[in-house]
Amino acid sequence: MTSTTFNVPSTIIHGGGARKAVAEQAKQLGAHRILLVTDDGMVKLGVAGQIRQLLENIGLDVAIFDQVHPDPTDQNVRDGLAVLREHRSDAIVAVGGGSPIDTGKVISILQSNPEPMRQYMGYHQIPNTGLPLIAIPTTAGTGSEVTKVAVITDTENDVKMMMLSTMLLPRVALVDYELTMSMPHELTAAVGVDTLTHAIEAYVSTKANVMTDPIALSCIRLVARHLPTAWQNPTDRHARKGMMLAACQGGMSFSNSSVCLVHGMSRPIGAVFHLPHGLSNAVLLPTITQFSIAGATERYATVARTMGYAQGNQPDETAAEALVEGLQQLNYNLQVPRLGQCKGVNTDRFKNEVQKMAQDALASGSPQNNPRVPTEQEIIGLYHQAW
Repeated sequence: MTSTTFNVPSTIIHGGGARKAVAEQAKQLGAHRILLVTDDGMVKLGVAGQIRQLLENIGLDVAIFDQVHPDPTDQNVRDGLAVLREHRSDAIVAVGGGSPIDTGKVISILQSNPEPMRQYMGYHQIPNTGLPLIAIPTTAGTGSEVTKVAVITDTENDVKMMMLSTMLLPRVALVDYELTMSMPHELTAAVGVDTLTHAIEAYVSTKANVMTDPIALSCIRLVARHLPTAWQNPTDRHARKGMMLAACQGGMSFSNSSVCLVHGMSRPIGAVFHLPHGLSNAVLLPTITQFSIAGATERYATVARTMGYAQGNQPDETAAEALVEGLQQLNYNLQVPRLGQCKGVNTDRFKNEVQKMAQDALASGSPQNNPRVPTEQEIIGLYHQAW
């Protein structure tokens, strides 16, 4: 008999204004001294200040660490940990995209688990529970607020460390679409396709299961319905709400199934060229989908029909091919660039690094969950196709 494990935060509050529950939730966790983990953008927009004020209004002592970098590094985490220890914080509130939330997760577990950080890379390597964490996402993309996953760059080895453990799971997720209303077109596109990638990979993964399948398909349906509108009209509240729900569902599905080849190949791109995680996934998705169809044609066909790219009476092979065309058109419509067109990517370094990128992708373990498992040389070829 095969069993399925499904882990999500103890409390998920979803909807407009959900962020305002942060003080009550911190109080229920027994917190007194809060470390607020965020980035400079959230400070400038006033979001971090608003959350801080809500916490201080009920008498909580708040210290802020606002130096989270895009695609955070191990040193970035250590800097935040130093602030936490100096302040003697007993809980963490992380506000922002995947970078602040992932940073908050790893700061939390390093309070009770010794260095080196890289020993926690991989699956279920973290022995001790960290501090309680409240996650407040501000992008409809990573789903990190509901996952047991964090990705941090190991600066010594120039590798993105993927850590998966229930110890990383936030206690509370406050999923408030109002915080996404100011996202620019470029970010809306990248994190939106990232959300779609999470759900597609969760659905076609060899670890897909009866708990994650319906959530993944719901996410896919929501993205197809709402992402074009959210990109075209950023102030459309209905579309923003739909995408925020999709991101949360995408996180729940992949965290309890698995990611696959897209994520395995995207992390080395981020480590070498410092591309945002969502953009790395977005530029790879059509190419990897084309490669992977043969391993799960029926499932890819279901994705195509769910997105409206194919009809129910079409053969699976035809529907799956329509999915590839649909994903290519989606990226084109959202102005997602080719890999070689991304800012900071150059041909010479790509040629020099592509073999190591392929090796690092395989070493991450994610490609082994793909419906069609590639060789190192096939991964190199896929990077060139996406270029």
